Amino acid sequence: MKKLSEIVEEEIKRSPFLMESLREGLINISSLARKIQKPVEKIIGKGVQTSAIIMAINRLPIQVEQKQEPNLVRFISKLRDVRVRSNIVDYTFVASGTLIHAQASLLARAAELPKSFHSISQGVTETTILVDESLENDLIQIFRKEKCIERERDLTVLTFLLPAENRVLYGFYYFILREFAWNGINLVEVISTSNEFTLVVSTKDLDAAFKVLSTLRNG
Repeated sequence: MKKLSEIVEEEIKRSPFLMESLREGLINISSLARKIQKPVEKIIGKGVQTSAIIMAINRLPIQVEQKQEPNLVRFISKLRDVRVRSNIVDYTFVASGTLIHAQASLLARAAELPKSFHSISQGVTETTILVDESLENDLIQIFRKEKCIERERDLTVLTFLLPAENRVLYGFYYFILREFAWNGINLVEVISTSNEFTLVVSTKDLDAAFKVLSTLRNG
């Protein structure tokens, strides 16, 4: 049978950002204990005193996150190379037997326009393609026989060029995505390679995104 402390930790981790808020002292622990008391009692199968839950919350291993975060702050403060591309459109197509041939045709066309932007993310049942406006008409023509299920315009791409150490530093992606979520910035797409991390946002959110990046760089 699980210990009370383990159950409390699991319940708190079900809610985004609770652990961070606890660490920052932004949450009333007594109120939190009362909030999770019923689900905790349901798991244990009997009544649990609020004071016991408060004690379990106070003993959570928040220091683990505190130990790693300075490393993340130092890493992010070194991220000076961010590439920005505007006027991006996003198309998502249903997977088909002919889709890969259309992709090849698009890549051939993109090779003729070296300053153009394109990105292809192939999933199991669908493929998302991002291009700038210089390639959009070509994309529409080439994929005219494919089934488009989503299209979004007026997007901006923010690409982080990362030091190689990002591959052994855990928590980097979470740290970035957490800040965007806390600031109410919707991420249309997230694209990642070994040493690049790309966020796609609506152009209307670009100023807010830059403010987040500035805050992160300044620790």
